[in-house]
Amino acid sequence: MATEFELWLFLAGLGIFLFGMHMMEESIRLLSGGAFRSLIRKYTDTRIKAIFTGTISTSILQSSSAVSLMVLAFGGAGIMPLTQAIAVMMGAKIGTTATAWIVAVFGFKFSIDAFSLPLIGIGGLGMIVLAKSPRYVNISKFLVAFGFLFMGLDYMKGSVDQFSERIDPAQFEGYGILLFMLVGLVMTAIMQSSSATIAIVLTMLYSGVIQFESGAAMVIGANVGTTITVLLGSIGDMASKKQAAFSQLIFTTSTAIITLILLSPLTWLVLKLFSFESNLVLGLALFHSIFNVLGVIIFYPFIKKLAAVAEKVIPEKHNELSKYIHKTDPIVTEAGMEAFRKEIRRQLHFSQMFIDQLLFPGKKVKSISYNDLELYHADIFEYYTKMVSVQMDVQESEKLDSLLRASRNIMNATRNMYDLRDELSILKREIDPMLMRAYDLISKRLKAVYDTGSNLYEKTDSKERIAVSVDELLQGIERGDKEFIQMCSEIISSGKIKKVEVTFLLMLNRVVTQSGRMFIFAMKALLVKNGNIGAKNE
Repeated sequence: MATEFELWLFLAGLGIFLFGMHMMEESIRLLSGGAFRSLIRKYTDTRIKAIFTGTISTSILQSSSAVSLMVLAFGGAGIMPLTQAIAVMMGAKIGTTATAWIVAVFGFKFSIDAFSLPLIGIGGLGMIVLAKSPRYVNISKFLVAFGFLFMGLDYMKGSVDQFSERIDPAQFEGYGILLFMLVGLVMTAIMQSSSATIAIVLTMLYSGVIQFESGAAMVIGANVGTTITVLLGSIGDMASKKQAAFSQLIFTTSTAIITLILLSPLTWLVLKLFSFESNLVLGLALFHSIFNVLGVIIFYPFIKKLAAVAEKVIPEKHNELSKYIHKTDPIVTEAGMEAFRKEIRRQLHFSQMFIDQLLFPGKKVKSISYNDLELYHADIFEYYTKMVSVQMDVQESEKLDSLLRASRNIMNATRNMYDLRDELSILKREIDPMLMRAYDLISKRLKAVYDTGSNLYEKTDSKERIAVSVDELLQGIERGDKEFIQMCSEIISSGKIKKVEVTFLLMLNRVVTQSGRMFIFAMKALLVKNGNIGAKNE
């Protein structure tokens, strides 16, 4: 019965610890809002910055998986290249060592009841009393989570203390460090939390159940175990996620092998040189930090080569047109929104290339069919449905809807021009001077729309200059519409062309003008990254 009681005490402690970790991660994520997304996105333009950003973000969020998720999403959206994503995840490995330091410093030096119970009490009351304020509810939730973290640790420590009284650490010495590393790996893969594994290892080390080197081997295994979780999560997923997971596997596995080879000198460094023989728990936390920093230092010069290997082993597979949305997980709203915007900008480019083919079939451009564009638009709308299922604020929701309207405008304008392809072809072959002038006025407006759209896609000018050119384009479309109508009035007055032909020209002009406006409204929406756009539907 005593053994059964100790087992349930241990499991209860582990469950409370994991629940506290989960609640703490969630509360910090909600409190931070887009702060960490912005941090990861803005401060990763160099590999050094990316490593520090990954370290800081993970240290605060207490979750390398949350940081990795954001990194993978930004990579898929084309915001962050794979090299930078790898650097951030390397930094995240260093950031995970913060948990070991927190547990080692606070979990074994102070009376846990003295601060865990007040935290749980104050936080629990705060969640009820301050229920109307989301910010204070999350602060209260964080306090409860922090209290649970150490209450769970205390339960685990209590169960292991009793267990250690009947265990001789010497009996484990014959198993070898590889077995301990495997145990740490499996534990982490099962619990999907290296923090929980390390807390257990620190508890066992503190109680004298295992030796320092055995505990160090288990920590190495836990480091690799987090990668197994990422690999499992990438099965059947987008190529960019698999590439990042593969890169992380190579990095962590190689770091583990190097650390195992250097285990004896590293142990001497921690226990003898830094004098942690009298405090093995803090020594193991230091060891955890040292070997992760060592791994980053060794692999830093090879990040580009690591990315190249990952891209070669796991090549991208996607349709001919889509580039961003197929490899971006919409769960990270900012990354999903950027991928969505970039994909619609790409849709604008291909739609205008298609229309250019209709007007100038002899030009040597990439052949695009109308069916391709329809399927492309369907892919974009499918991604939109995934985005709307993710919780987002009102401003983000309005921005998403504005971008969808832009995509619809592009598709509607393209459909209009596709339906007019025969009429445009007939008008182009006319030799009557008035009809030739009519075709010239139409083709000039369509060319202006195409040139402005190409400028937006290729970013040949500054954003401000492109915005001005879009406004000028709208004015030109309206002037062209009035000029065309004036020309038709002159034609009808002259009596040189039948009324039915003038009606045909007016109908053609109306559709071309309407399509031009749709393209312009789409361009205006794509030029604005924040806030809602008054993009209209024609």
